Amino acid sequence: MDRRKSIQTIILGAGASALAFHGCKTEGEKITQDIPAAEDTKYFGRTPEELELIEKLDAEQLFNEHEMETIAVLSTVILPPKEPHGGPIEADVPAFIEFMGKDIPEMQTTLLGGLMWLDHKSNTEYGVEFKNATLEQQKAILDPIAFHDPEIPLEEQPLEIQFFFLMRGLTVTGYYTSKVGIGDLGYKGNMPNVWDGVPEDVLAKHGMSYDPEWVAKCVDQSQRAVIAEWDEKGNLLT
Repeated sequence: MDRRKSIQTIILGAGASALAFHGCKTEGEKITQDIPAAEDTKYFGRTPEELELIEKLDAEQLFNEHEMETIAVLSTVILPPKEPHGGPIEADVPAFIEFMGKDIPEMQTTLLGGLMWLDHKSNTEYGVEFKNATLEQQKAILDPIAFHDPEIPLEEQPLEIQFFFLMRGLTVTGYYTSKVGIGDLGYKGNMPNVWDGVPEDVLAKHGMSYDPEWVAKCVDQSQRAVIAEWDEKGNLLT
């Protein structure tokens, strides 16, 4: 589960190209890189310490089968699936929540206690466990705990309110840092923009103008896929 340090990865990614040169070597005119491909390892880009921690956490179990099923149901109530991408189940949100609970032990009392509270409340009100209650019954249980009092510190509010606040945050985070959630957002990553030159008013303000020949070679967007060619004196040909 590599979403744990996704923000750090984004920040460090900016320097990845510079670091890559330290692993390059030249063999005649051929340049090779001693950098493993992402598919070469399950946890590409991890330090040995991170790898050890991930393997350790993956081997542990925080929730039993019933609790995992309850988390799956709860996550879909919080964030209903939608076509064509799916929802928390397709995004492996329950597994993400368990991993985060193991990675941050301070969460465990709230998570485990909250799951017990859900079943107790559902059994008391409707005679069934939360995961087997109807959607209307589940919403009736969750609505009163869905919003905390902003005038009172969260840690001083009832466990069930802290639990829902935590679960909602984990569900949304787990979903929108997954491939499924990113697809739902329509995020395509960094894309090249279209530059059509310095605006005419700015050029005029500084007494400048484009040479029509250079405009045709450098600013014509229909030529974006054409590789530039230069003569022996460094003059741009196309």
